Parts: sequence; C-alpha cells; structure tokens
Amino acid sequence: EGQLVQSGGGSVQSGGSLRLSCLASGFTFADPYMAWYRQAPGDECELVASISSDGDTYHLDSVQGRFIMSRDNAKNTVYLQMTSLKPADTAVYYCALDVVTPPGILPQCPYGRAYFGRGTQVTVSS
Repeated sequence: EGQLVQSGGGSVQSGGSLRLSCLASGFTFADPYMAWYRQAPGDECELVASISSDGDTYHLDSVQGRFIMSRDNAKNTVYLQMTSLKPADTAVYYCALDVVTPPGILPQCPYGRAYFGRGTQVTVSS
C-alpha cells in the first residue's frame, strides 16, 4: 500500500516563507502526477500546484511567482516552496498522487481515488 508522508508547514507572518515536503513510498504507478491541494475552513479543496513525471508543472494563478513545486525523483519526494505568503494562503495543505491530471477543484480533501497525505496546517498572520 502506497503512502505519502508530509513534512513542513507551520505559522509565519505575512511575507514569510515555508517549504512543504512529501515523500512517496510503496507506489508502483509508472508515471504518476504529484500535486499539492489546500483547503481552508468552509472552502472547497483547490489545486495549488501539480507536476507530471516529465517535470511539467502547473501553478494556481494566485500563487504564480510565489510558490514553486518541484520533485526529486531520486528521493521520491516533491516539494512546495512558498514565499511571500499571504493570510489568504492559510489552509491545510495536502500532498496527492494520481494517475490522471489532478482536477482543479475537489469537494473536499481527501477525495476520490487519488492518494493523499495527512495534511499539514499553514497559517499566515497579518
């Protein structure tokens, strides 16, 4: 059974930086997509960034230029480097693995047949 183990996150002031990591283990899919989702209280779960096995990335418009998703295939790990954080970025962030292009919006996280990490809280204070 595959597992996604997240680390990082925490609380920072507006303008600060954080890095999230996600270690994938036990999966046998050949070319999975990896993604970061986030969900704030009362909101849907939105796709923040994704990366294909070829390294092609997608970033949500509101995080373009501030967040960068990357992957280290040798370590089976993906990262989300977050800079210039804003209070609106406050949410629980989830790492996800899927065999299809990750949807932009989900009713909630976790959801569907994709694999999700346990989530990590990111809090940005003004």
